[in-house]
Formats: sequence, C-alpha cells, structure tokens
Amino acid sequence: MCEYALDHGWKSYRGHQIFQWLYRNRVFDIDEMSNVSKETREILKKDFIVNPLELIKKQVSHDGTTKFLFKTSDGALLESVMMVFDYGRSVCVSSQVGCNMGCAFCASGLTKKKRDLTSGEMVAQVMYVQKELDKDNLRLSHIVVMGTGEPFDNFESLCRMIELLCSPDGLNISHRNITVSTCGIVPKIYEFADRNPQVTLAISLHSPNDTMRRELMPIANKYSMDELMEAARYYTRTTGRRITFEYSLVKGVNDKKEHAQELLSLIHI
Repeated sequence: MCEYALDHGWKSYRGHQIFQWLYRNRVFDIDEMSNVSKETREILKKDFIVNPLELIKKQVSHDGTTKFLFKTSDGALLESVMMVFDYGRSVCVSSQVGCNMGCAFCASGLTKKKRDLTSGEMVAQVMYVQKELDKDNLRLSHIVVMGTGEPFDNFESLCRMIELLCSPDGLNISHRNITVSTCGIVPKIYEFADRNPQVTLAISLHSPNDTMRRELMPIANKYSMDELMEAARYYTRTTGRRITFEYSLVKGVNDKKEHAQELLSLIHI
C-alpha cells in the first residue's frame, strides 16, 4: 500500500494507515476509515474491492467447527471451514473454484476448475473468519490451504496470500502456523521450499507405489514417486521442516498390511 500511496502523491504513512484499517481494524467498508479523507476514500473505492466475498450460508457444528459458503463477485461458490483444536483455531482455505487434478477419492474434482482464486479472495476467507472471531475476542492461530483446488496450481496467488497474512502489519500469522497441501506438483515443491522456507508442507500421497498412485491420482502420470520423494527430501533439507504425508484409506485398494510396510520404506526420507 505504501507504493500505491506514493504513486498517488500521498505520504507513505497513508499506505500503512490504509493497510492497518484493512488488517488490524478489519473494515469491510472503505467509508469506515474515519481518519482518511473523503477524497482519498473515493479514490480507494474506484481502485479496490475491500471484501470480494458474500456470505451465503454458515453452519456451526456442536464441536465448534464452522462452515462458511461464500459467493464471489462473478457468482462462483467456495467454502471455508473454521476448526477448533486444543492448540487454537484454524481456518481451511480454498485456492480455486473447482479443481482439475481429478483425484479419485476427492469431491473437489467433481467440479472442473473454473478459475483460480485471486490472492484477495483467498485472504478474504481468512479475514471474514477472523472478523467473526473478533466478536468473542478470539484469534485465528493457524491456516491450512486444503480446501477446494490445488494450491500449487495457483502458485503466485498462494505466495501473495502468505505474504499478506504473515505481515507484521497484517494478521501477523507465523509462517510455521500455515500448512499448504499439494497433490505433488514437483517443480513447485522446489520453488516453494526456496520462497517460503518456514511454511509447513503436506503432500497427498495415498499410495505406496507408482502403479496404485496413477490409478488414484492423475498427477502421478506426470511425476513419478521417485521424483516426488526427491522433491520432499529437498524440502526437508532446505527448510529443516518435517513434511506431513496424507494417506486416505480406500477399502480394498490401499489398506492392506503390505501397503503399510511398503509405505514405511517409502517415506523414510
């Protein structure tokens, strides 16, 4: 925002001021920025949409888990989920409208990808949930990018979202409290390790070998298990962080004892 302020001939502090209205005061209406001049607010209204999401439905479970169904400005629907744990509150964020990865066990793939979400739409999911928690003086502590979509297929928006949410002037979420789940786009694992070394990585594995994984996950036809494991090793060497491997048990497919033994040998990275 400082660069934007300077481009308009304003003092740089104006950019910080606007940023804090958005992320500290969490306003959804530019006119709520009471210490910003009306002229400046009118310029901001022309250039920005503060809240690109409309809440369509909210469901609260007995354990505090809360589902939010949002609609974007172009009518697309997306879901976010807030979960309560002993260590804090976490929000699960979607990264795309639909998904093209086609994993056999995943409901997200039933709807083909219509488009990527912008970084603003990804951030807005988090900000909406945090604003809900503000009513009870509670704070989000963790973010997981495990909703609809493949985050590494929307890489730049993902990285921008992390940058904004981890900013000391923003929510100041710790990088270590963010987890990104990927089906295994190998080149992006290397790039992500170099750009976001403190973020936790989760890899959707769901199989101990190439043959089975190709049946469950089309991405395995592009990147072999050896390539995926080598990328995982690079991630741990570069970041010093452990990786979470996700494995859904499918009855009669990948749930036998020999699969467990094979998996044990595989993930010893």
